[in-house]
Amino acid sequence: MVRIVGVDIPNEKRIDIALTYLYGIGRANVVGLLQKIQIDPAKRTNTLSDDDVSRIAKILEKDYTVEGDLRRKVSDAIKRLRDIGSYRGSRHAKKLPSRGQRTRSNARTKRGKRVTIGAMKKDDRVKQVDKTTTDDTKK
Repeated sequence: MVRIVGVDIPNEKRIDIALTYLYGIGRANVVGLLQKIQIDPAKRTNTLSDDDVSRIAKILEKDYTVEGDLRRKVSDAIKRLRDIGSYRGSRHAKKLPSRGQRTRSNARTKRGKRVTIGAMKKDDRVKQVDKTTTDDTKK
């Protein structure tokens, strides 16, 4: 298994797909990267020579911000937004969408599983109140 910038790259995948396993490298970046070092995108990862791997790693270190540095940069930007008290920072702090998306009907990945809060019947509400008062007196 090939390691580039501290990440294991899958062996059987094409190199243009395998490089997208790096945080901060997408399909558009891969095309430019492979053209720059003149490697065929259809080549499989396990057929790369050590020289090819070192050239890829060298270009990534020099021209791209990837993995730990990029994660740190993003987290610092979010921390700065929280510290200055911006609206976007408060949305990040509350773990809600920060780019204007609606949350009334969507945003399930941020807000979690649906919890239905329905109207209680009068009898059920009385039982609920009685239960809490008896619990309080037992303590």
